[in-house]
Amino acid sequence: MNRVSYINLFARDIEALCRFYAGTFGFEEIESVRSPIFRAVEAGGCRIGFNAHAAYGLLNLDGHAATSGAKAMVTVAVDGPAEADRLVPLAVANGATLVKPLFRTAYGTYQAVLFDPEGHVLRIDAPLS
Repeated sequence: MNRVSYINLFARDIEALCRFYAGTFGFEEIESVRSPIFRAVEAGGCRIGFNAHAAYGLLNLDGHAATSGAKAMVTVAVDGPAEADRLVPLAVANGATLVKPLFRTAYGTYQAVLFDPEGHVLRIDAPLS
């Protein structure tokens, strides 16, 4: 069966971004995969990797390192509205920027939209039922 093993985010400071996701959501760093240009966390069945800009060259993506705008979005599913209420201010205190406060979506969840400290879109999403 095919599956997603990693979602990777390019970052100026891989250590700080790794600490943000670990500290905000309780994800564990996967120390066995650490390298000078990579960190990762276990995120409940999928891993989030943080690549330093040097990885652009390693992956033959040099011409794409200067892209701008929202190019990636991570959605963290949480157990319920109370957990979303707890995590949104924690994410902001840990360096995220609130874009859209918690709201009820058309598809039955309670969600906030933020930028993580590196500017990637981050959604915190909780079921309403």
